[in-house]
Amino acid sequence: MSEQNNKPRSRRSTEQVREEILRAAEAEYSRYGFSGATTAAIAAGAKTTETQIFRYFSSKAELFREAIQRPLDNHLKNFMSQAFADQRDEASLEGHARSYIEELQDFISAHQRMFLSLIMAETGKRGEVQGMAGIDALHDYFSRGAEVVRERTGGADKLPPELMVRISFASLLGCVLFKDWLYPEGMADEEVLRQATTRFVMDGIYSDPV
Repeated sequence: MSEQNNKPRSRRSTEQVREEILRAAEAEYSRYGFSGATTAAIAAGAKTTETQIFRYFSSKAELFREAIQRPLDNHLKNFMSQAFADQRDEASLEGHARSYIEELQDFISAHQRMFLSLIMAETGKRGEVQGMAGIDALHDYFSRGAEVVRERTGGADKLPPELMVRISFASLLGCVLFKDWLYPEGMADEEVLRQATTRFVMDGIYSDPV
């Protein structure tokens, strides 16, 4: 047996074990949702035991919040802080909104596994987890989005901005997450889909005031 094979396996630190549990949980919850995921599978993915998991996390629901909800909440907060950082005058407001919608499509696409996991948790929950409702930054997004709409329309809106922002977000979320199902191959390339989605959302949010 070689000297290399005789080398003892390096011991993982407490923080390393916790991070590997979170990575395995993110993958498992994203693939099977909260109800379908098991702590046994998460333990196997993290090369640890279920007992070890519950030393770090008090319940399967807490692990879901730490692996899915909190990271996505932080990602969305960071995205919003950057997107709303620029000072906007009235002339540039619509152009800024267009860029924001396009960037939001990229953001949803980059974190689509987390979004899908939250949607699955929302549809199959039994009081243990909140799903999409547990993303605090999303409530802030709706509030700030409504403010932007009011700036654009001067407050003369056909429909409540709070309602339109939520409908637009749901439409955008569906267009990105279910793109492969909604658009058959060859219907349009990626750029055309992005432009069409952006135009649809813009037409909905910034419809002519009364």
